[in-house]
Amino acid sequence: MLDHLGIKVADFERAKAFYARVLAPLGYGLVLEVTPEMTGGGDAHAGFGLERRPQFWIGSGGTPSGPVHVCFEANTRAQVDAFHRAALGAGATDNGKPGLRPLYHEHYYGAFAIDLDGNNIEAVCHTPE
Repeated sequence: MLDHLGIKVADFERAKAFYARVLAPLGYGLVLEVTPEMTGGGDAHAGFGLERRPQFWIGSGGTPSGPVHVCFEANTRAQVDAFHRAALGAGATDNGKPGLRPLYHEHYYGAFAIDLDGNNIEAVCHTPE
């Protein structure tokens, strides 16, 4: 349904480092940066995703978008666990330890954290392990 999503952050460089660390266990990385000179508007943007396809964007300028809930797809439950550890290690606050959430469906395995701007971030694996 969604092609990409963008949020504003309070401290662009800090958020860029945070998401680079947190998304790495899921196989996502920084794939595109747009400088203020490129936008003509003074804002910087960083796009994270796979290969050269940015799907999650952070941007400078203005008030942070949060709080929002963003969920990132994981291929394995181990990736969900690693995401949660990375988030907490990068300064996020625990908002739900890794585990099954059968209220959503039988194999829903997710973990939640509150990022540096107050957003609820999640990783989820939908397959049985």
